[in-house]
Amino acid sequence: MKYYGLTINLKDDPKVIETYKEYHRHLWPEVEASLHRAGIARTRIFLLGRRMFMYMEVTDSFDESNYLQVYMEEPKAVEWEKLMIQFMEAVPEAKPGEVWARMEPIYALE
Repeated sequence: MKYYGLTINLKDDPKVIETYKEYHRHLWPEVEASLHRAGIARTRIFLLGRRMFMYMEVTDSFDESNYLQVYMEEPKAVEWEKLMIQFMEAVPEAKPGEVWARMEPIYALE
């Protein structure tokens, strides 16, 4: 199984942060199902202040080149992403056009 670490900031507004957390307490089932169809096996999102860290495990068949296309075939996923992006800001370290910035893995305890 492959895994990824990603990071992004939420906007610096306590109301925005709480709203984002509330949406994720009630993730839409169509979105969850579409993530699984795209090859995402597990994901965890952690928050410190406004910085988020996502740990994502993907299936062996996960195709990095088209998983977003597969995920976005679900209309509710498109709606979800349009809604969530309103709460987010790229981290300063993000590459141009990168939303969730990929982090470099540096250690694994096996």
